[in-house]
Amino acid sequence: MPSQSTPSGARAPSAQTDPAARAALAWLHTARFLTTASELHQLPVSERPEIAFVGRSNAGKSTAINTLAQQRQLAFASKTPGRTQHINLFELGPRDAADALLADLPGYGYAAVERSAKLRWQAVMADYLALRRNLAGVVLLVDPRQGLTELDHQLLQFVAPRVGNGSVKLLVVLTKADKLTRQQAAQAQRAAQEALATYVTDEADVGLALFSGLRRTGLDDVATTLHGWVHGGTPA
Repeated sequence: MPSQSTPSGARAPSAQTDPAARAALAWLHTARFLTTASELHQLPVSERPEIAFVGRSNAGKSTAINTLAQQRQLAFASKTPGRTQHINLFELGPRDAADALLADLPGYGYAAVERSAKLRWQAVMADYLALRRNLAGVVLLVDPRQGLTELDHQLLQFVAPRVGNGSVKLLVVLTKADKLTRQQAAQAQRAAQEALATYVTDEADVGLALFSGLRRTGLDDVATTLHGWVHGGTPA
């Protein structure tokens, strides 16, 4: 896997990337904006599997989405963290035969956001994670320097029954890996594994990945996992 620093979304899949990862990255590169919604009922009804990206404000969610899609500005980070209060949907696959949806959910946990807005969005995300019929997988972005916080666990509780019975897959992505030493990265992974143990059942598909948009660490693994959720195959 290339380790040199590159701008997010600046490069197509490397020729050195293995075939499964190349296919996954080519698929993610097709991502294009579909619609935005501030309420669950405003989202289009679809039978296509949907992958939701969630995480605290400043966890690196927009960078991760843009890096995976190899597009600079597919997902936008608000200049004021926590102010983006919409679910943005993107299509994946051929334009005339899209085969999946990617949902970018608002960041949460920013202290300056009014309590009323926090509560409203907590309700919207709770309903989305618990009730969205075609939800196939959740990608939770976590800053490894903080680890899984109480708010992350609150969010996971909304989708925990569906993760537990295997109907929704879960991947926790530890972002900003370039800011960690090797020892710190190993400690962060161990801590995350311990924190996720409560969500693991015989039926659950719960994964963990270390990721850096700057160095593209974990890019192939995450892309292959998401592609596998929709198209089958062994997760990374």
